[in-house]
Amino acid sequence: MSNDPARPKTRPQNRSSAPAALSALALGAFAVGTTEVVIAGLLPEIAADFGVSIPTAGFLVSGYALGMVVGAPLLAALGTRVPRKTMLLWLMALFIGSSVISAAAPAYAVLMAGRILSALAGGAYVGIGAVTAADLVPEDRRARAIATLFMGLSIANVLGVPGGTALGQALGWRSAFWAVTAIGVIVLLGVLRLVPHRPAGRDANLRGELAVFKRGRLWLAYGATALGWAPALAVVTYISPLLTEVTGFSDGAVPVVLVLFGVGMVIGTPIGGRLADRALTPALYGVLTAVTAASLVLLPAVQGKAAAVAGFILFGAAVAAVIPPVQATVMATAEGAPNLASASNVSAFNIGNAAGPFLGGAAIGAGYGYTSPIWIAALLGAGGLLFALLSGALDRRARPGRGGARGRTGGAGRSAVPAAGR
Repeated sequence: MSNDPARPKTRPQNRSSAPAALSALALGAFAVGTTEVVIAGLLPEIAADFGVSIPTAGFLVSGYALGMVVGAPLLAALGTRVPRKTMLLWLMALFIGSSVISAAAPAYAVLMAGRILSALAGGAYVGIGAVTAADLVPEDRRARAIATLFMGLSIANVLGVPGGTALGQALGWRSAFWAVTAIGVIVLLGVLRLVPHRPAGRDANLRGELAVFKRGRLWLAYGATALGWAPALAVVTYISPLLTEVTGFSDGAVPVVLVLFGVGMVIGTPIGGRLADRALTPALYGVLTAVTAASLVLLPAVQGKAAAVAGFILFGAAVAAVIPPVQATVMATAEGAPNLASASNVSAFNIGNAAGPFLGGAAIGAGYGYTSPIWIAALLGAGGLLFALLSGALDRRARPGRGGARGRTGGAGRSAVPAAGR
């Protein structure tokens, strides 16, 4: 334990129950991640069912992203005085209900409403779930607990999305949403049974949660999140023409490479968590540097098939390793009121989801070729590193009594993520 009076004391934890509780939280993230992306593979079936064009059906993807950006902080703000376990249960109940609406939707507008409600619940669930996960474990394992939660999102890309797409194509697109509904019920029961209940703190209030947004370094941390994650979607959105037109793969090889990219993400997420627990700020700088470096490696790698496969696994690991350190950094920067700040970081991730494909598409549209999104990814990663450096500099100025940068970097084996406080 740290003797630093500025660091909140860590509550005793039931270590034997923490892995099961983390698994329940991660399964919820898996459901959220699967719901977010699986619809992309089912757009032709949905468009045909409702008699709309595929671009119109594509708005179901945009609507979900917008719901995540707006809904995560909104619902977290509304639940400021609610114990986290209770909030997670209500959010998962809303997620289940919205999945039922989507599965049974009689019209396109109803499906859109279900998607938006699902995004509202899912975004807030991931944000509050990250704070809950950090509070389940000892001080030196908090970033790894956050990584476990986000591992659910990574696994969704490897198993949930292709599995849900295959199910929807075989049994109808509605079956994918019924499957997610069933997973949501399991998550609800798991959280109810496994996540410990703690009452909301006496000082928990919306004003206190909002006060952290006055910290300029928090906004820089959000910038590091958005720019650090944007490279993933900048490249992957255009992976099909890149692999077929530049690398020379057949269309049938594209899903295989996507799965291997997802495998890289599954590898990178826990690595990022472990590094962040050892020394948060160096880990943050390191993973953002790795994203830029992996992008630059990918540029020549896509000229050959074997090298491209290895390059995408490396790239997947690098972008996923960003997730735990940026989330932990936001929570550390918002020390004392992490709920709303953590949920708002989900919005930052989704801003990156939008910015990466937009900039990559603009580069292709300007005539720079299918490899140009990789250059965009490298620049975005460098921009994320710049934001992180600026945030770290402001943080050192704001914490003069905590040994300069050591307050955020932590000592050997010491996490900088604060106790959750509620």
